[in-house]
Amino acid sequence: MATLIKSKLSNKLSNAATTVSNKSQAKVSGMFARMGFQAATDEEGLGFAACDDLDYDHRQGMQMDILTSDEMGGAGAGDGDGDALEGDSHYQRDGTGPPHSASKDGGLTDEVRPKITAWEAGWNVTNAIQGMFVLGLPYAILHGGYLGLFLIIFAAVVCCYTGKILISCLYEEDEDGQLVRVRDSYVDIANACCQPRFPSLGGHIVNVAQIIELVMTCILYVVVSGNLMYNSFPNMPISQKSWAVIATAALLPCAFLKNLKAVSKFSLLCTVAHFIINVLVIAYCLSRARDWAWDKVKFYIDVKKFPISIGIIVFSYTSQIFLPSLEGNMQKPSEFHCMMNWTHIAACILKGLFALVAYLTWADATKEVITDNLPPGIRAVVNLFLVSKALLSYPLPFFAAVEVLEKSFFQEGGRSYFPDCYGGDGRLKSWGLGLRCGLVVFTLLMAIFVPHFALLMGLTGSLTGAGLCFLLPSLFHLKLLWRKLQWHQVFFDVSIFVIGGICSISGFIHSMEGLMEAFHDNIEE
Repeated sequence: MATLIKSKLSNKLSNAATTVSNKSQAKVSGMFARMGFQAATDEEGLGFAACDDLDYDHRQGMQMDILTSDEMGGAGAGDGDGDALEGDSHYQRDGTGPPHSASKDGGLTDEVRPKITAWEAGWNVTNAIQGMFVLGLPYAILHGGYLGLFLIIFAAVVCCYTGKILISCLYEEDEDGQLVRVRDSYVDIANACCQPRFPSLGGHIVNVAQIIELVMTCILYVVVSGNLMYNSFPNMPISQKSWAVIATAALLPCAFLKNLKAVSKFSLLCTVAHFIINVLVIAYCLSRARDWAWDKVKFYIDVKKFPISIGIIVFSYTSQIFLPSLEGNMQKPSEFHCMMNWTHIAACILKGLFALVAYLTWADATKEVITDNLPPGIRAVVNLFLVSKALLSYPLPFFAAVEVLEKSFFQEGGRSYFPDCYGGDGRLKSWGLGLRCGLVVFTLLMAIFVPHFALLMGLTGSLTGAGLCFLLPSLFHLKLLWRKLQWHQVFFDVSIFVIGGICSISGFIHSMEGLMEAFHDNIEE
């Protein structure tokens, strides 16, 4: 009896001490939240009194996962290499170490989500930053000279860095000093930065930026298709706008897409075809190496048009939208930094060489889409391949934009503004199909009224590319990890934010001026 009374007394004293400690932690957390750095959520500010129970459950869950994994891999554990647990133990997901491989009743789940290697992740990033939009880079050198080449290198370094810090915002350290993945997407990061006062504002901003960039990408594919076909067959009585209408007619079936399984089969073929096209263009340029105009490449820049070149270069490196999802599906997330390094180094070298060699070949005659400078015979063949690639690439950003729109405005059961686009049997409703067709038609109308590839690319890069690649990652990094950053990291983040803001504003203004001038010229014609 004395032992029982002593035990109860000890427990009460321990609980009282814990409560006092937790309340002090809550006050400190609330103070930092009001300062704006490492902002605590409402649950963190009010729920510290129960943190012992939550932490106990958390640790018990981790122990159960480890025990279950050991039981499952008992036979293979004797190999000594620990290969039974795939992934990097330093990067845990949701505090549970390896991906869940057992159900609550101890049985195996029916489906295990496949993971990708660093090479496969690098291939996806390469596809994003080595796409057909590199065709506009020689035009950027036309207005920037050597400074344009420097900007290609600078943008690669900055985009690689911001990609890394964006992923670091997905993680937080647990009590053992291990990184735990507590967020899953760009939107989650944005929402975490705006808590507790505006818990969903950041997500709305990111969603709007994503929709604009994805829709503008679709518009660019239609514009470049019409441009390439018009310049491939200049003698035919079909205008560039008419070619854009024909291309859009081929894209209408995209409105019926439920998934990208069928389209994804062509992605590798498209990438290989584009690589061959780049090789053909460079080979032609090398054949005219004796006539290269080195004297045309200067440090002088066109003050009015160079900001447009900045947007073009930045847009060619945009990949931050899907990096959180890509990193979350890697077998070893610790290899993400290495993958980002070699993909951006390769992109920087290839883009720089392609832009310089193409500009040296045609100098001041360089056009917005560099393939328009090729001789008529070669141009027609190359452009037909490029049009095929553009049409096959269109469904990817289109489907992504549709998904973001449906989840943001039409998802049933959430805080949606409109009813669900799908019926109870999973079929797309008629009005939902009409909205998708309307989006395709909208991309066509924009391509018809603004048929200027380089100006649209510069506008998109300045408006959303700089925001998603430069401004938001550096801002989120400062907000979420302020107390853990060293002085040079703070300096880099602030510098990127300031430089990115200046480039974004100037590029947007000059791109709009260029589009307005082009629009007035079209009216006069």
